[in-house]
Order: sequence, then C-alpha cells, then structure tokens
Amino acid sequence: MGIKERKAREREMRRQQIMVAAKRVFTQRGYEKSTMEDIAREAELSPGTIYLYFKSKDELYASLCLRVLRFINVKVDHVVSDTAMDYEAKQKALLGAIQEVYDYDPLILNNMFHLQSSDTLKSLSPELMNEINELSRNALQAMAGMFAQGIEKDLVIDRHPMALADIVWALFSGLVLWEESKKMINAERYDLQNTLTTAFDVFGRGLRKRRGDE
Repeated sequence: MGIKERKAREREMRRQQIMVAAKRVFTQRGYEKSTMEDIAREAELSPGTIYLYFKSKDELYASLCLRVLRFINVKVDHVVSDTAMDYEAKQKALLGAIQEVYDYDPLILNNMFHLQSSDTLKSLSPELMNEINELSRNALQAMAGMFAQGIEKDLVIDRHPMALADIVWALFSGLVLWEESKKMINAERYDLQNTLTTAFDVFGRGLRKRRGDE
C-alpha cells in the first residue's frame, strides 16, 4: 500500500470514528442539545480535528442520514428488481422493506425526515446535497417503477406512478414524525409497526383496480 492510499485509508477511518461518536452523542443528548465539542470529547479528538472532516454539526448529521438513505435504496431495489415476485407480492414486500428501514435506525430516520423539511439543507455542501438528492430520487423512482408495472398489468388504478411513490414516502415520513411528536404531547402511543401496517394496507386496498375504475 502506497503513502497516498494509506493516508486515504487513515482519513476514512478517522471519519468513521467521528461518525460513530456523533451517533452516540446524538442518541444520548438529542440533536438540538448536542455540540461539536461533545462529539470531539466522545471521539477523543480536538474540536479542530472534527472540523477538518465536517464543517458543521448539520453536515455531520446529514452524513449519518446518508447511511439510512443508502439502506433504503438497497431494500427498495431488492424488492423491485426481484423477478420471481409478482406485483402483489412486491407491494407487500415493499411494506416489509419500509418497516426494516425503521428498525435499522429509528433515531436517525426520524431526524432525517426533520432535516429534509428544514432550512438546514441549504447549509450543506453541494457534494453532500447532491448525494442526498440522488439517493432520495433513486428510491422514489424505483417505487414509481413498481407502481408503473402494476398499472401496466391493470392491477393498479391509473395514476401517475411518481405521485404514488410520493404518497408512500409521505405516509412513511409522516407516521414516523407523528410517533415522535406523541412523546412531546403525551398523547397515547401505539406500536408504530402496527400503524405502518394499517396505513399501507389501507393504501394498498385503495390502489387496486376495480371494475369501472378509470
């Protein structure tokens, strides 16, 4: 291994060290109360070193969100590209994939949805924003492709496939954020997995093509 390759590897290892420490801090203190100094202490590094890798707490948190977005893409692509499944099986498998995404990292997922609806995105580097946009777009396009197959087979009502994908994403993000909101207002809490199952069952029934549907 040459000097250049070794330095690149060491830099990536340090970057991962910072992200692991940041995840622990965000989990313990919450995003708003966490500081770059907290993360530096957890990583046993100086704050100046942290800023060499991430220019702000927002950028560091967005980098953690990329892991969730990549996981979403892997799970959705696996379902959509499976040629052994018919459309009905794929629609059910998509729900299962979405539930796996929530189980993968509920905290980061919740804050990722907050991030996507805030002005924080404007402060991110163009490179990071491009990757976030590309991963989000790819997941939506994959879901839209699945719905297009259902429409083509005359199993799904004829609506714009991307609009249907947007609805799935909105259902998912809305329910995750609402579950978190209930903690703050002390509303009665339900099992999110059961709520997701109910929501997508209702959505799936509404998608089905029936005689007389246009």
